[in-house]
Amino acid sequence: MGREIVVQDNRAKPGDTEKITINLGPIDLGQIDLLVQEGFYSNRTDLIRTAIRNQLQLHGDVIKQTVARKSLVLGLQHYTRADLEAVRDSGQKLQIQVLGLASIGADVTPELALAAIDSVTVLGALHASAAVKAALAGRIH
Repeated sequence: MGREIVVQDNRAKPGDTEKITINLGPIDLGQIDLLVQEGFYSNRTDLIRTAIRNQLQLHGDVIKQTVARKSLVLGLQHYTRADLEAVRDSGQKLQIQVLGLASIGADVTPELALAAIDSVTVLGALHASAAVKAALAGRIH
């Protein structure tokens, strides 16, 4: 039976990371522990984070091409109440497409979000109030 490992970057500021959970078999877990014990990595999380970054770097060209093709914003995109009010007042609607972190201001009401946001596609994490997420549920892909 596999063991569960929770990966979290403790060096980052709170809110800058998302917690993921993976299940590993005992042999993989033992090999990770051996590399940690031998000093190659400071802990399990360090090894797993490094492995993920290496894979992302290996596929970097594909990621860049896909980001460009899909017109995704890469990184952090924050939408303030003033941003959304300006969009609403212009009669337009946003199609939010982010690879990374999209955040909607805590003072944004569900009504404003619905009036200003047509769709949300986030590959990564969406930070918004529970009420705004609930209001946009049918528009989040």
